[in-house]
Amino acid sequence: MANKIYHIYAKGECLYNNLNEEQFQQTWSQLQGMVGLMRTDYSKEDLSYEQVYTLMESSPTGHDSY
Repeated sequence: MANKIYHIYAKGECLYNNLNEEQFQQTWSQLQGMVGLMRTDYSKEDLSYEQVYTLMESSPTGHDSY
């Protein structure tokens, strides 16, 4: 089973990592608004993100291995 996570960057520097879909949507919207309204060293063009798919692994027997 694949799990989708997000990383958000500003000028190539990671600001947020391992966000789930809900966290990403909320954080991305906030950042877009902040950069547009506040005087910062960043512009909207400096913001980027990537989606990463991770695979959930389970043990062959279906039980957790310790």
